[in-house]
Amino acid sequence: MGIAVFASAQTISFDKTTWDYGTVKNGADGQKFFTVTNTGDKPLIISKVQPSCGCTTPDWSQDPIMPGKSSKIKVVYDTKRTGPFQKLIEVYSNDPENSRSVIYIKGTVDAADTAGTTAADAKLNTASASVKIDATVQKEQTAKVKERAAKK
Repeated sequence: MGIAVFASAQTISFDKTTWDYGTVKNGADGQKFFTVTNTGDKPLIISKVQPSCGCTTPDWSQDPIMPGKSSKIKVVYDTKRTGPFQKLIEVYSNDPENSRSVIYIKGTVDAADTAGTTAADAKLNTASASVKIDATVQKEQTAKVKERAAKK
């Protein structure tokens, strides 16, 4: 006859381990949330959340997550940094089997707001063309005045 021994402990579980931002505009809201659930039977404590670089800022509650309850880890990526990104965030807890868990964010930040850039370029091009036209008209008028003066 065997004896079953059930270990009781806090157990960390995530709703997802990767947040895919897709393609976002430069300066867009880079905030995402990971849901952390304690699937164990003792309080879970997240002691530290460490991003892989300064472009990612985490925020989380220091309060214990009671058995069966959930909490959120907020992750903010700096969307002023353009191009593709994939960052890892280490989550340290008192889970005896997973004291270090890893979650990821990934996506691409567009280099510029193309509609805004196009509108700005159009205004600049229009202003530049207007100045060129004004200079051409002035030269033509000056030439006509000189022609009249020469005929007199």
